[in-house]
Amino acid sequence: MYEYIIGKITYINPGFIALENSNIGYKVYVSNPYSFKEDEEYKIFLYQHIKEDENTLYGFKSIDERDFFLKLINVKGLGPKMALVLLSSSLDDIINAIETENILYLKKFPKIGDKVARQIILDLKGKLISKPNETVIKDDELKEALLALGYKNVDINKVVSKIDSSLPIEKRIKEALKLLLK
Repeated sequence: MYEYIIGKITYINPGFIALENSNIGYKVYVSNPYSFKEDEEYKIFLYQHIKEDENTLYGFKSIDERDFFLKLINVKGLGPKMALVLLSSSLDDIINAIETENILYLKKFPKIGDKVARQIILDLKGKLISKPNETVIKDDELKEALLALGYKNVDINKVVSKIDSSLPIEKRIKEALKLLLK
């Protein structure tokens, strides 16, 4: 199972992107391929879907987006391709539609009929956070920076919670380094 791949976008197709890493091109299905730019480097969080006749990578710009996708594919009658289509809208809009039982909003997506829309609401209502947790995203950014500097996860986890997440990333890194050097 892959967690993420950092690489350069070499090709954009209406349904997928080609992400090159170490001279290997990965075909990654994403909800909105045109939100990426060719010849730019991205960190893509992944879900690998394996069946008898299929081994497919689905990519996401954030962990929150991937986690929401994983919740969607656990809904009865909703597969990865249909879940990816739902993610072409904003997470907040989809979560709001689920929490307010807005079946009409969910049915506007291709292949989402009345039955699947009701099943999504039944399975996910009350189980979703209305907004992605900003602190977790900022903590992940800090952890990645410290990992890149060669620190171990165990040491990083001890100091990250002690740092004010409202500070700019540069100041958070400096504060973390001070704590790590003690």
